[in-house]
Amino acid sequence: MKNSRWVALAGALTLGMSAATIAHQVKDEPQQSYRQSYFALIGANFGPIAAMVQGKLPYSAEGVQERANNLKALSSIDVTSAFSEGSDKGTTRAKPEIWANTADFKAKFADMQEAIVALQAAEGEQGAVAKAVGGVGRTCKACHDEYKAKDYLY
Repeated sequence: MKNSRWVALAGALTLGMSAATIAHQVKDEPQQSYRQSYFALIGANFGPIAAMVQGKLPYSAEGVQERANNLKALSSIDVTSAFSEGSDKGTTRAKPEIWANTADFKAKFADMQEAIVALQAAEGEQGAVAKAVGGVGRTCKACHDEYKAKDYLY
């Protein structure tokens, strides 16, 4: 009986998350929605790790590792493919420089992937995590400085 409740709860949560994902998708801008969702998940996992390192949240090695594992899984998705020709218009903060400097943009994404590997490898050890957080933060900033507008462009 208890197992059936858990199965029902898991099913309800799955349906709810699926509905939320579908609701977030903008029909006319699927690539923009995809990459915005992707980067929101990156931020949702990296933000708490950075906050723990900065002392803004209580430090939890297990919490750091869980989020680092999530980041590693997310970084295996090549979101650069969602920056195809024509997706520079619409609801986006992506600067036109992404499409003018595709190789550099992809290299910066690869740098982020490597930095996330180092974060995951820190295995929650606070000193190593702090160093790795700095590395991830630098890769994010390098890309944001060149390729992310402060406001929507269109």
